[in-house]
Amino acid sequence: MKRKLASIQSVIAIEPIPNADAIELARIQGWQCVIKKGELRAGDLGVFLEIDSIPPDDPRFTFLWHNKKDVESTERPAAFRLKTVRLRGMLSQGLLLPIQQFPELIRPFVTGTDVTEILGVTKWEPPLPEMEDIAGPFLPGVPKTDEMRVQSVPSVLDELAGRAYVMTLKCDGTSATFGIHQDTGEFTACGRNWSIKRGSNTYWRVAETYHLEKSLQAHPHLAIQGELVGPGIQKNRLGLNCPQFRVFNVYDQQTCCFLGHDEAVAFLNEIKVPMVDVIEEGLSFDHDMESLLALAEGYYPGTQNEREGLVIRPKTEYQSPTLGGRLSFKVISNRFLLKGGD
Repeated sequence: MKRKLASIQSVIAIEPIPNADAIELARIQGWQCVIKKGELRAGDLGVFLEIDSIPPDDPRFTFLWHNKKDVESTERPAAFRLKTVRLRGMLSQGLLLPIQQFPELIRPFVTGTDVTEILGVTKWEPPLPEMEDIAGPFLPGVPKTDEMRVQSVPSVLDELAGRAYVMTLKCDGTSATFGIHQDTGEFTACGRNWSIKRGSNTYWRVAETYHLEKSLQAHPHLAIQGELVGPGIQKNRLGLNCPQFRVFNVYDQQTCCFLGHDEAVAFLNEIKVPMVDVIEEGLSFDHDMESLLALAEGYYPGTQNEREGLVIRPKTEYQSPTLGGRLSFKVISNRFLLKGGD
């Protein structure tokens, strides 16, 4: 499912903020954000920009950066993006504006309509690797790694309800995919969006450490995806002494399906490659948004570093009507976001 960075959403509720005369709290989908008091009421439609959105250079958005001490111009700073912040003690995630401010949007307005392209909203991305490391396109036929945040798709909780499930730790690293190119038979290492040249970079050092080329040549239909973690990767919040690989997906290139949890565990045990840590599993999922956000918070083992969050899936693969693909979503720790996590 493609993420809707900007969309038309209905206000579920408006709540007062103690000791605040000019602002109040609005709830949209599973999100909450601070808005100007009296601008919207429950049931109203608004334009909602999610966190990690980069608003366009447009007079309707200049208030976001115009009052920053290090910004003298009304022109948007190049690195500006919407982040999780705390205002008057309240968590605010995203931006909600009245739909009347956007006359370019065509009636009738429908809740959930994606208006990202119409408004020129873009997504913030971490810096790409050095161009000399890029070899070419991503491994053909293998889905790129990405998960929707539960706040954007709260109905997935109903889809998972009652099913056997597994929650795994979301490692704060960089995404990596390894597999055999089905046309050329060549072992391929990929970052989030591109294949990486063979060399002394972290991807290939990790591939050598875990003997991934030999293992996957013996199972050429399977590709593995996970996080590279360790020194020099993000902020090394796991506190590791050397680069490591933690797998979260095993993908069958012949059937075009991900392996279920137990199958993936068995395969990774066979090739001696570690899987991401399991935080919780059970026979019948019964969590709500509040309990998941509480579970997402915590520290990486052996550290005082906030963990990024959790990824939640059924133990047996299931196609989600909401997501238009596999049922899988992430819950990011609000403590992690407030302390500078991306």
